[in-house]
Amino acid sequence: MVDFSLIFRALRYRNYRLFFVGQSISLVGTWMQMVAMSWLVYRLTNSALLLGVVGFVGQIPTFLLAPFTGVIADRYNRHKILILTQSLALLQALILAILVLTGSITVKQIIMLSIFLGLIGSLDIPVRQAFTIEMIENKEDLGNAIALNSSMVNLARLIGPSLAGILIASVGEGICFLFNAISYLAVIFSLLAMKFVPREIKLAANHILYDIKEGFVYAFNFMPIRSILLLLSLVSLMGVPYQILMPIFARDIFHGGPQTLGFLMAMSGIGALTGAIYLAARKSVLGLGRRMALASGIFGLAIIIFSLSKVLWFSMMIMFVSGFAVMVQMAASNIVLQTIVDEEKRGRIMSFYTMAFMGMAPFGSLLSGSLAHKIGAPNTLIFGGTCCILGALMFAKNLPALRQHIRPVYIKKGIIPEVAKGIGAASGLEVLSDR
Repeated sequence: MVDFSLIFRALRYRNYRLFFVGQSISLVGTWMQMVAMSWLVYRLTNSALLLGVVGFVGQIPTFLLAPFTGVIADRYNRHKILILTQSLALLQALILAILVLTGSITVKQIIMLSIFLGLIGSLDIPVRQAFTIEMIENKEDLGNAIALNSSMVNLARLIGPSLAGILIASVGEGICFLFNAISYLAVIFSLLAMKFVPREIKLAANHILYDIKEGFVYAFNFMPIRSILLLLSLVSLMGVPYQILMPIFARDIFHGGPQTLGFLMAMSGIGALTGAIYLAARKSVLGLGRRMALASGIFGLAIIIFSLSKVLWFSMMIMFVSGFAVMVQMAASNIVLQTIVDEEKRGRIMSFYTMAFMGMAPFGSLLSGSLAHKIGAPNTLIFGGTCCILGALMFAKNLPALRQHIRPVYIKKGIIPEVAKGIGAASGLEVLSDR
């Protein structure tokens, strides 16, 4: 069931409200920096290869280090870690701003600072994902909070690049980096203003490698977690990298320029924002499993249709659908994982989610670029879309078994009141089905 009057219900919690406002401001700055960074690298080098290198070194630490940072998220105070990571990210943006504004920036410095930010993100992202539940007093509203997180990311995705374009054209990239540094103050102040009782943390008795192994064993022996992470990894590897091929379609297929590319990406962003709002308006986790499968299949079909289209206005509509579908798939995966995971392993599972969601990006980008070079961009999208559809069909086939595994978890946690009170066994069997 969808009730749009419930979209912002997680904002009734003071801590989450503070976080939402601070993070919304900070994310605008983050998107501004991403656009300014790409423009700066290309302006300095005129090299598409170096654009890829900078993107790769900024993303690969997430994949390599997420299992370790997930253990840290389980062992230590997440609130304090976030204050640290946001402060370090502020420092990185400030150094970039100073170097650019003084005219002393070099490509080597950009690469080193990108690696530094990637290291920060490898810790910040899984901790931030796991921290969400600590700000929500009623766990039934956790799904709404996660969906609102996705909404603010995508709203910032629409605002940040537009502001960056204006500032780059008028005063240069340095001001974008400076704005991003200042924007981190908003989320740092919001974290410092929070009031809550920190969760109980057990003293770490095991070696960090033992905890990592324990997390992997738990994730891949529990069928629902394993299935969700595998589907998410497939979509992130084979489907999501379609975005890096958009310049080819904008220029060679639609015979346009940067403006055409902007229209296509904006429609994808609007679709993603709509998908996040749709999830935020849902009352419960019921039906999310089926929606994960449907969204994955629709996303795959959408990028196949896009690859065959020669009409810009129709392709823009398809981009909206693809953005909507991939957001529903990824955010629904986050919601279900967060509601079924054991609390003492939450950080590790969210680190695996981060690996599947973001860690696949650099490999997917390299794969898509290589395939596009050999078989062309349209055929690359057809191949990726087909893989997403096949993954969706396999996930849908396993839904009955997934429901049987998840039902006892939801009964134990009391996430679904009807099940917790013993009202209707069928309700429990439908936790991942349509409702």
